[in-house]
Amino acid sequence: MTAPHVESDQVRTLFSRAMSEMYRAEVPQYGTLVELVDDTNRETLQRHNELRASLERSGDLDRLGVERHGAIRLGSAEELFNSRRVFAVMGMYPVGYYDLSVANVPVHATAFRPIADEALRRNPFRVFTSLLRLELIEDEALRSEAARILAARRIFTPRALELVGIFETEGGLTRQQAEEFVHEALETFRWHGDAKVSLDVYQKLHDAHRLIADVVSFKGPHINHLTPRTLDIDAVQAAMPKRGVTPKAVIEGPPRRNCAILLRQTSFKALDEPIIFTQANAGTHTARFGEIEQRGVALTPKGRALYDKLLGSVRRHVGAEGIGPNAGDYGAELAERFKAFPDDWAELRAQGLAFFRYSATPAGIEASKRRALPSTVDGLIAGGFLHADPIVYEDFLPVSAAGIFQSNLGTDEQQNYTGRSNRAAFEAALGAEVHDEFAMYAQAEQTSLEQALVRLGSPHVARKAIA
Repeated sequence: MTAPHVESDQVRTLFSRAMSEMYRAEVPQYGTLVELVDDTNRETLQRHNELRASLERSGDLDRLGVERHGAIRLGSAEELFNSRRVFAVMGMYPVGYYDLSVANVPVHATAFRPIADEALRRNPFRVFTSLLRLELIEDEALRSEAARILAARRIFTPRALELVGIFETEGGLTRQQAEEFVHEALETFRWHGDAKVSLDVYQKLHDAHRLIADVVSFKGPHINHLTPRTLDIDAVQAAMPKRGVTPKAVIEGPPRRNCAILLRQTSFKALDEPIIFTQANAGTHTARFGEIEQRGVALTPKGRALYDKLLGSVRRHVGAEGIGPNAGDYGAELAERFKAFPDDWAELRAQGLAFFRYSATPAGIEASKRRALPSTVDGLIAGGFLHADPIVYEDFLPVSAAGIFQSNLGTDEQQNYTGRSNRAAFEAALGAEVHDEFAMYAQAEQTSLEQALVRLGSPHVARKAIA
């Protein structure tokens, strides 16, 4: 009798746990961050009963302790193509296209993550995956050298790809195969202290851009950070020095708000790690760091346009985070400009700026038995018959990601890569189109509303227009 297949959600959980254990052993300060985040989340939930209730209704409370995102940087189309296949075994699919050249980093990216609501509730593990854009290396000889080095390496073990083939052919893996797959796939993300280039070549790559040196010089794309999710990133930022961890100067993303939006991130500075180069030269490399994130509500296209407009105005006025003569004013200017962004859940919903998940309340279900319900969504919410809880933003922000990259590479390089987006080339390398995150949030909102109205016996109620 053939052994049954395990669900992709289970494979993802096995992998994310193994990854976390490996990274905790490799970067001890990551363990310190996890402990700090756990303590902060527990204290935050004790103080905010309404937040706890909202997380419980949406199913987000149980996932909080296991939630992580990681990041890797790839060097070639083949590596991206096979990464897509590997992540598919774990039920993770490419969502969104991120052009980091807008912040002067020579990569573009996607996020591999679960896409179904139930899969996200079980384990929302994500890997932000960047692809180096060799065409942005201006030195033609160096560009050719980097391409030659990347073409010669294989970042996945033969057995890992063999198991991927079994998954693709048979539609799944047995428990034994899944455990072997996790073991083999983990090798791709493990740290290796021996470079695959000479110190001289490394220095040339480093001088072009530190990220280029990180991508090209090693056996594979070592995981460069793992990120737990906190409910109060400002509290974590303030507490990090007390735990012996020095945070970056500025939290990336929107300012602190009553109604959290999108994504805020902070980190500690990347480690200087010993490296042995070919020809036995010793040196150091800076790549891996610890990061913490706070996730807010997903914004509609209208809301995201307002966010981008306000963030752009701040960056034009005081410069990028930590860069420029007026960078010290960044936090104050950010808070001032974002006063133009509504900070009230009802107003965010009324203006169509954010996505919400709807659910029938016990009072609504009881009232529906008497057919004593308002005839509009707004009326149902005002009467306490319908909840509208914010949908968690599951994705990333290119400017914030680039800010983390720049800070933790220890660089203020400002090469002008801006305005050279190439989504078509990225998707060609990927071998698939990336999913549209806005469409997925809109569908989740609409589905939840329809299901809630059915529970209330009010499918005829006018539906809230999706922005």
